Amino acid sequence: MKTDKNKPNTGGARAYLVPAGPVYGGTLGLQAGSAGLRFLTFRLLVREGGKITHDETVAAATAEGAFAQFSSEIQDQLVRQHVALATPRPPMTLPGQDRALTFTRPLIMGILNVTPDSFSDGGKFLDHGEAVLHARAMIAEGADMIDIGGESTRPGATPVWEGEEATRVVPVIEALQADGIPLSIDTRHSFVMDKAVQAGCHIINDVTALEYDPESLRVAAETDAPIVLMHSAGDAGNEADYDDVLLDVYDYLAERVAVCEAAGIDRSRLILDPGIGFGKKVVAENVALMNGLALFHTLGCPLLVGASRKRFIGAISGEDVAERRMAGSVAAALHAARLGVQIVRVHDVAETVQALKVQQAFHDASIMDAIKQNG
Repeated sequence: MKTDKNKPNTGGARAYLVPAGPVYGGTLGLQAGSAGLRFLTFRLLVREGGKITHDETVAAATAEGAFAQFSSEIQDQLVRQHVALATPRPPMTLPGQDRALTFTRPLIMGILNVTPDSFSDGGKFLDHGEAVLHARAMIAEGADMIDIGGESTRPGATPVWEGEEATRVVPVIEALQADGIPLSIDTRHSFVMDKAVQAGCHIINDVTALEYDPESLRVAAETDAPIVLMHSAGDAGNEADYDDVLLDVYDYLAERVAVCEAAGIDRSRLILDPGIGFGKKVVAENVALMNGLALFHTLGCPLLVGASRKRFIGAISGEDVAERRMAGSVAAALHAARLGVQIVRVHDVAETVQALKVQQAFHDASIMDAIKQNG
């Protein structure tokens, strides 16, 4: 059975401007908001009642002309998406800090699980001292921010009382304040969000897109913190039912952005995460989302992707042990960054930093070559 969460009631026909053919450098195609990234073509999709009624591939240079064949309502949707795709993402201010998140290159969010049962490293950093040491090791390796979680979101994990969750994470947040790096709280509980922000956390990261706890919208609105809205579906590891996983996740995130704006949370504070591994078929749907990441740029918010050590990497590679999926995780991070994703959430910081630096060097060289050739 399809749930309301997977099929938001958007009303009427929906249009989707799906970027394709990413390149760095040159003058062809549409310059996207991410530095140096251009898209050569688009798929123009329209669907109604869950069924795709129009599917056409057009060159980016002629895309706006192709919009004219549609109704004014569809044209308006496509124009908004086109503008959002081409608009650079401005720096995102952080509460209590002079610095901001800037999106001139992919940023790395290091994962810190202060839990006994997380799927990859549960129990390793439950001790506060060990957690702080690990966070500082990731900072030394080049992490741009640290995401601190006190409740596992793995399939079948036991829910944690919010008081216990706060007890796990707040001392770690307080200890890391002097390190001067952005800190994110990974929680679905408004009580923990509030305590973490009071302790000095700068970002709220909610795997339920502020849906799980009815107080989360209010608490988030009352802070100045950037907020990560993630799509998750199904429960206890069950896969959800989609008409089209890419378009359904897109519609859901578009709806949650609208809900946040109605609650007084400005779009400029929102970061979107398609939720790799959360309620998606292990290979087919996760790969479809990874290949379609560029579509989410048309929502006008920075993107975050957390594919690190996920089960789909194990299924593709044949590696059952999560800690031995580093190479596949780096490949996924490179793929996301190539499609313009602004933040990658990873366990293996040093390896991801090195890989992204090399890829960025290739991109920068292509951009500079194009500038020289065009005078």
